[in-house]
Amino acid sequence: MMALIGFIMITAQGFASVMKATGRIDSLVEGSAALVGDNRAAAALAMLLVGLLVTMGIGSSFSTLPIIAAIYVPLCTALGFSPLATVALIGTAGALGDAGSPASDSTLGPTAGLGADGQHDHIRDTVIPTFLHFNLPLLAAGWAASMVL
Repeated sequence: MMALIGFIMITAQGFASVMKATGRIDSLVEGSAALVGDNRAAAALAMLLVGLLVTMGIGSSFSTLPIIAAIYVPLCTALGFSPLATVALIGTAGALGDAGSPASDSTLGPTAGLGADGQHDHIRDTVIPTFLHFNLPLLAAGWAASMVL
């Protein structure tokens, strides 16, 4: 499992490097900043939700961070977020989907142990409860931290 995580992290870093090399991050940041204007609350919520979707799709917060950091750092700077608020947004956005993704090691590990008797349903018994009890409070706390810091 650790080898898979390492492979995914290397791939994500490569993808982030390709994004940086194309030079299109600046136009994405300018367009996004113009779209939200001065509404930092909406911008923070949108960044957290995008992080949730990206992490759930990849299944690992370790591989989400290189991708979203390449975009979120210049975006947070353009929107006037403090460095601490930027760290809170990136860390929260990266962690959000990890616990609720069906492909995450955070859900696959418990399912492997609990499924030994053949009566454990991965989605209903692990993924949904983990999503509700971890991701929703984390979303609220991350948003509040980005507004306070």
